[in-house]
Amino acid sequence: MSKDRIVYPYVPNSVPAIKAQMLKEVGAKDIMDLYAEIPEHLRLQGRLNLPEPILDEYSLRRHVEELLNKNKNCSAYLSFLGAGCAQHFVPAVCDEINGRGEFLTAYAMDCYADHGKWQATFEYNSLLAELLDMDVVSNPLYDGPSAAATSLRMAARITGRKEVLVPKYMSPDMLLVIQNYLQGIGGPLMTITRVEADLESGLLDLDDLKAKISPQTAAVFIENPAYLGYVETHQAAKIGEIARDHGAEFVVYTDPIALGILAPPAQYGATIVCGDSHALGMHMQCGGGQCGFFATHDDMKYIAEYKDLIWGLAETDMPGEYGFGQVLFNRTSYGSREKGIEFTGTSTGLWGITAAVYLSLMGPQGIWEVGQTISQNAEYAAKQITAIKGVALKFNAPFFKEFVVNFDGTGRSVREINKRLLEFEIFGGKDISAEFPELGQSALYCVTETKSVEDIEKLSHALRHATE
Repeated sequence: MSKDRIVYPYVPNSVPAIKAQMLKEVGAKDIMDLYAEIPEHLRLQGRLNLPEPILDEYSLRRHVEELLNKNKNCSAYLSFLGAGCAQHFVPAVCDEINGRGEFLTAYAMDCYADHGKWQATFEYNSLLAELLDMDVVSNPLYDGPSAAATSLRMAARITGRKEVLVPKYMSPDMLLVIQNYLQGIGGPLMTITRVEADLESGLLDLDDLKAKISPQTAAVFIENPAYLGYVETHQAAKIGEIARDHGAEFVVYTDPIALGILAPPAQYGATIVCGDSHALGMHMQCGGGQCGFFATHDDMKYIAEYKDLIWGLAETDMPGEYGFGQVLFNRTSYGSREKGIEFTGTSTGLWGITAAVYLSLMGPQGIWEVGQTISQNAEYAAKQITAIKGVALKFNAPFFKEFVVNFDGTGRSVREINKRLLEFEIFGGKDISAEFPELGQSALYCVTETKSVEDIEKLSHALRHATE
């Protein structure tokens, strides 16, 4: 069979008869007729340099497995990487439920309501609202950074202002997403100002915050726990007071897995809370297991500015019977593309359902226990690591799950150390020396509930050799 007449098992339209029929339907004699508007000099002359196709399923599977086996994954290696996507325990029931056909294939909109997706989404909203101590929760968003950016755009609409204040030591990836959302084509829609941090603790510099906040500030934004792991304890409420005193919204990005042992942002004054549900029953999936959210109190000032669908519970015409439906549909881009307050793209509804399964399974006691375990593991790991000569913690503030380790005293770079750790089948902490040069040779280590005492002691042993 010639190369141009190959029938690919997974591409039905590669069958010559079907391809010919499709071309006839659109009035084309040849496949290249579809590209007639492309000038000849811009077309590739010749064939692409691609390997021969693998047409049988067994050979294709074997080839792909050989490629994948070249990778070193977190099942074979110990991983102490985090920075927004960390290895957490995923109960088997989470995969069992989200793998069911009525959820796995129910992408969006009305035609899937009868499969229970609306109710499952409502349960997710309700469970997350209880954890956050908020009343209204958004439909699952693409990821945490997009939820943070949307929260800030929401604050700008509410206040009518065009400036936001963010911490100096925040996630660089999240900052890029926020800049993309807030500074559009044709000039900046909003100004983003960085607030300095205390070099000893990493916490927000309140004096610098007071100096930079103005009548143009739409929101003060913090991560708590922060990107670098430390927790804004008593200061968080003061930051909220400063924001409210100037008529600005107080937007807090949080890790929901931390709320088993930390007060939810609503209890220290946050008006908009956002984050990522990744830790609630999702695999890392090369960074793909993400699920953003934002939440507010039951106030129409905020609800009217939600860009996404909201699921509500209402009594039907039959007394005692309730139904699940969409709330204020017309404010979204689904209701009116021209009048929608903000465009909504692909959501992550399947991960919202997964988070609902996880929260239902764990309950308040389980979430508390996971939070305690993570906190204790991270504290033990920090103690073991800093007992090594030349190694120290960079900040003295309390931390959760992640902490910054400085290697300046060892005379080695983080890159060198991480390379040597691979010999012990360990992925070391994230190298942040380029992100924040003033912190020296520092790495962000993440320790979750998946790490045992033996794992931490193996890391400590490997680090002693790697820093020699």
